[in-house]
Amino acid sequence: MNAPTFNHGGLFLDRDGVINVDRGYVYRPEDFEFIEGIFAVVRRAADLGLRSVVVTNQAGIARGYYTERDFQDLTGWMCERFAAEGAPLAAVYHCPYHREGIGQWRVDDHPDRKPNPGMILAALRDLELDARCSVLVGDKEHDILAARRANLGAAALFAPTDEVPDALADEVLADHLETICWLERVTPTLRDGARRASRVSRR
Repeated sequence: MNAPTFNHGGLFLDRDGVINVDRGYVYRPEDFEFIEGIFAVVRRAADLGLRSVVVTNQAGIARGYYTERDFQDLTGWMCERFAAEGAPLAAVYHCPYHREGIGQWRVDDHPDRKPNPGMILAALRDLELDARCSVLVGDKEHDILAARRANLGAAALFAPTDEVPDALADEVLADHLETICWLERVTPTLRDGARRASRVSRR
């Protein structure tokens, strides 16, 4: 596998609460409401050299509220909407396991379930992304923890309500206009830092 290039970072996005309004266990297109500005975020990320990747816990599968096929059908529809808006997603990773799951989905602490970094690490490997130049936007503490454990360059908490900010996050974002501004500010800084670190390591 080729080594990641310095302009080949990723934008990791949680789904519910970042891409769509979190109504709890959403699995049908008619219940899926895109959050304003998310398509513009992915388009701007591409301009900045970031590939957009969704990483989402899906306890609803584990609990039997909907099936793996339901999730895949919704994901296909969601990806088509992003593509139609000129904002294609590079990949979608999900974790259907939960400690209170049913049958095969019952796993106490699956390595893919955030705050564990398994989904992020898989995407870094599969898409040959440079963790140092990659960022995450999530709406829960476990998203930020997963980013830290995967050694991503930066992580922001998307909190459009009056929730208490996550102290672990590098930034707290009130809307996706702020997400775009944050990406524009942090992405060049991370890329430059990775280049400098690489030059030092080769000496």
